[in-house]
Amino acid sequence: MNKLTEFVKAKRKQLGITQEEFAEKAGVALTVIRKIEQGKDNLSVSKVNQVLLLFGHVLGPINENDETGNS
Repeated sequence: MNKLTEFVKAKRKQLGITQEEFAEKAGVALTVIRKIEQGKDNLSVSKVNQVLLLFGHVLGPINENDETGNS
């Protein structure tokens, strides 16, 4: 499972909400949440950022050789 998938799923579960509720809070379609949590590759960066902003995060470049995500 990829880091984005793990992060989003864990955060949603911490909130104790369903995928449907999460999609509504983020202002995205339910399919966006499902694609993220299933680790799909065909995601819109703007939609992913819309979801991540709920937690004060956005997508950014990381060094793939750095396990901590620091560059």
